Amino acid sequence: MIKRYFHRTTCRLCKSNSLETVLQFCSTPPANEFVSKEDLDIEQEKYPLEVFFCRHCKHVQLLDVVDPSILFKNYVYVSGTSPVFIKHFKDYAASLIDSFKPSFDEIIIDIGSNDGTLLSFFKKAGFQVLGIDPAKEISEIANKKGIETLNNFFDLEISKIIKKNYPKASIITANNVFAHCDDLIGIVNGVKNLLSDNGIFIFEVSYLVDVVEKTLFDTIYHEHLSYHSVIPLINFFKSNGMELFKVERINTHGGSLRGFAKLKNSNIKKDDSIDNLVKLEHELGINNSQTFFEFNEKITSIKNRLLEILYKLKSEGKKIGAFGAPAKATTLMYQFGLNNDLIDFIIDDSPLKQGLFSPGLHIPVLSSDTLKTEKPDYLLLLAWNFTDSIVEKNKEFLESGGHFIVPLPQIQII
Repeated sequence: MIKRYFHRTTCRLCKSNSLETVLQFCSTPPANEFVSKEDLDIEQEKYPLEVFFCRHCKHVQLLDVVDPSILFKNYVYVSGTSPVFIKHFKDYAASLIDSFKPSFDEIIIDIGSNDGTLLSFFKKAGFQVLGIDPAKEISEIANKKGIETLNNFFDLEISKIIKKNYPKASIITANNVFAHCDDLIGIVNGVKNLLSDNGIFIFEVSYLVDVVEKTLFDTIYHEHLSYHSVIPLINFFKSNGMELFKVERINTHGGSLRGFAKLKNSNIKKDDSIDNLVKLEHELGINNSQTFFEFNEKITSIKNRLLEILYKLKSEGKKIGAFGAPAKATTLMYQFGLNNDLIDFIIDDSPLKQGLFSPGLHIPVLSSDTLKTEKPDYLLLLAWNFTDSIVEKNKEFLESGGHFIVPLPQIQII
């Protein structure tokens, strides 16, 4: 069999080889590799899922890098199917326009633009936009919506092609992308090549502080190669000709970091938000490998409690389904042993996932109409970060006597 991943031996940010294993999860298939009924007999390849801590710059990361074409070419996550993210991107675009007053003579670029949801709000405001995304089908969706999108991975070489054909960029965004790429130096070099003198690069990533504080271990899967915190990012940008000048904590994905970087010679001023989060990270021990061994103990405790609840319900003859088939569900289900002995089916609102089977465990993914026909007693909320909106949308299920089980950040039964 052709090996479709490689194990890197140096830190992705600082290139140090002083690396320590801090978490060892069981191997899983790619988190978004849903399977059709016709392919159920084909065994899915599983890849190592281990987390490493860089003793030099304190960056937390995976070193086993799965071929990106396996992970992203047939991607099934679509931003525009989530009302929560549509609102998030609408507010995000409005905030950037208001704060940074981008020039109408320059372009706004989104790296990993998905179906163009974020760019659509910039376009409505009159800006020229360009998306770059490696997922072929989703890029086609964006182009059909009128959001010009290049179907490719972003790097310095692609940036050279863009530079020949488009104006300089006043804003470049990368949302939940900066954690996905092995060659972050290549991305930064591409960004520097395209930015105008006072242009800004904004990225959103799951924030390691929230991951540890709230035990959000299910954000660890092969697409997410990096688990970012501010301390390593300061030196990373500085070493690569840019400067991190502002950071914000936001609520997406259970807790994320929005970072703002500028060219080294830009006249944009750095604010005190960076020093505030550096202080917090020191207080919480994010720069200490021992923190992650304690984190593992918390994961085990939640696992044991959840399995106790589910096995008790099954012994009472209760029917248990799950709600939401996000990528993070693959990690949670594998690490907790949530197979089809416990979960009968998964409900998901994305048409791209309905009719398929979950990665590796092959639990069927169905539409919410299933709630009326199958009548489950309990639904395990795998998309727990959308708990409020899912519960609001499915009041009828609760009113008919059903219950939701929320696994993270704390187990609760609604």
